[in-house]
Amino acid sequence: MNLVEWDSLNAEQRADVLRRPRMESDQKLQTVVSDIIERVRVEGDAAVLDYTREFDAVDPEALWQSSDDFEALPADLDRAIDQAIATVTAFHQRSKPEDFKLETAPGVVCEARWVALDPVGLYVPAGSAALPSTAIMLAVPARLAGCEQIVLATPPNRAGKADPAVLAVANKLGIEQVLVAGGAQAIAAMAWGTESVPACVKLFGPGNRFVAEAKRQAAMDVDGAAQDLPAGPSEVMVIADDQARPDWVAIDLLSQAEHGPDSQVILVTDSQVLADQVKDHVEALMDKLPRRKTVVKSLQSASIVLLKDIKESISVSEQYAPEHLIIQTESAEELSRGMRSAGSIFLGPYTPESLGDYVSGTNHTLPTGGWARVHSGLSTVDFMRRMTVQQATAAGLKQLGPAASRLASHEGLDAHRLAVDLRLQVLESDSE
Repeated sequence: MNLVEWDSLNAEQRADVLRRPRMESDQKLQTVVSDIIERVRVEGDAAVLDYTREFDAVDPEALWQSSDDFEALPADLDRAIDQAIATVTAFHQRSKPEDFKLETAPGVVCEARWVALDPVGLYVPAGSAALPSTAIMLAVPARLAGCEQIVLATPPNRAGKADPAVLAVANKLGIEQVLVAGGAQAIAAMAWGTESVPACVKLFGPGNRFVAEAKRQAAMDVDGAAQDLPAGPSEVMVIADDQARPDWVAIDLLSQAEHGPDSQVILVTDSQVLADQVKDHVEALMDKLPRRKTVVKSLQSASIVLLKDIKESISVSEQYAPEHLIIQTESAEELSRGMRSAGSIFLGPYTPESLGDYVSGTNHTLPTGGWARVHSGLSTVDFMRRMTVQQATAAGLKQLGPAASRLASHEGLDAHRLAVDLRLQVLESDSE
């Protein structure tokens, strides 16, 4: 990990320290994904199955699998899934928006109605490992929002089936069938539909560069599907002072570095002693990790930022806008109050980012790449849209009509003005 003294850097050098690894997105990738999408749109289910055989090197029994078609899970795993579903449900239920109705002027009532999106597509990756936690994070808010048609897609395992734990999550949340397909072909099937897959209006979930590119292309096509939020390689910023345990800080950094070679981890501290200790613990701990090769490559873009005052960490964090922000300082809560640009914040020594990934209740689908400045993590509201409704009585039109007419006249929109004035004239004549 590269150690830098923040106060010795100019603005350009500071930006370089916080710059993310370059995401791979080139013309060749766009062309490959575009070709996959076009073939799926033309050939439907047959194309999805062919791509599964080609890319996943398995011959799936079928494109769909019943969610109750799985072997019983180990009891402790089953209990962990239930606990995660319970906490995620509790938190996301509170984020569900409520309809409201308001009289904005005498005789004029305006209303906001929230409606669920249907159908929606959920993508659950299964690259080096299946991710039932992602199935929970996507399916729970979709169910709470009231989505009736949920397509859950996940790549096949070596047996050509969906992961049993992912199937169990789907089963527990009332999703009867799972689409056993991954990659750009699964995204294409959900975005534009096939003979067996309904065309979804919005797609959710992380994935590799092919998945991300397919979601991007789908969102750019009027006949495609919207996408959830900008999500790329995982990242974490840890802010720690001399009160933090260096081994805990080190493992929090490594827990993100093991996601992929393009993940980024940054430690911000005002303690030279802690910085040195963390570096030592990182070296010692990563030798014990099965994904050591991935970690080593990821750490090539890792940095330790040394500050003179830990309060400076607020401006450093705001400049970076991390996906995950861990604060292990004496005044973590107070420090966090100055943060406005982070996907999710983890306070104190006993709140590893892993809790948020699995069971704290918040969502682990978060904006990366600096998008936390303007995007929030996934919530129930992302599976809904708001419609407004308004109704005016005759008295209400008399109350607000003249103002509407005057504004329309100022803007030179005579039909708008007349739509009000003609009604007002009738009301005036009727009252004579």
